[in-house]
Amino acid sequence: MAGGAAVLEDNSVMSRLDRALFRVEGWLALLSGIAVFSLMLMAVWTVGGRNFFGAPLRGYVDWIEQAMPLIAFMGIAYTQRQGGHIRMDMVVGALRGRLLWAAESITTFAVLVLMVLLVWGSWAHFQRSFDFGAVLWSRDSSMDIGLPLWPAKLLVPVAFSVLCLRLMLQLWGYGRAFALNLEAPVGVPLVQSAAEIAAAEAQTVSAGPKGAR
Repeated sequence: MAGGAAVLEDNSVMSRLDRALFRVEGWLALLSGIAVFSLMLMAVWTVGGRNFFGAPLRGYVDWIEQAMPLIAFMGIAYTQRQGGHIRMDMVVGALRGRLLWAAESITTFAVLVLMVLLVWGSWAHFQRSFDFGAVLWSRDSSMDIGLPLWPAKLLVPVAFSVLCLRLMLQLWGYGRAFALNLEAPVGVPLVQSAAEIAAAEAQTVSAGPKGAR
């Protein structure tokens, strides 16, 4: 299952690249959150408009269709950096040293290969939808109000490409940790025990009131 993870930082090139990419991932995750909030507002508008004015938001399903890539894919690289995706932490957490870094490298490389293939496939899907010579540059549109679909289709290879950059950076980090037999490399999510997660959460909660003062 998904567990807590810590990402160490220092002044190395690896860590600087990690922090720079993390800022990009943070903005993409923010866009995903805004999309979720926007859909909530549209749902209120639709239900309230139908019940009180007999006029729900036109094209509500079309807008949901457009927002789905934002919600589903924009935050995956951010989650990968934080070590939040589903995986067998009970198995990985039992490994130590070069065996751990070898296992992380193999699984990260496998995911990277898959994501490169998905970038290729999703880009081809976008190209089938986009056409400079068509109305609104689109060969297809939504069923109700005719929104062009290529912007939503473009978001998928963009999000997957950012994830590929994250995976390549983590592969570098794990490979470096394996070669140098590092105990705690920078730029990669390190699995934390339940006690470490609880201690970090307690420290965050206790620091809150002090910051407020």
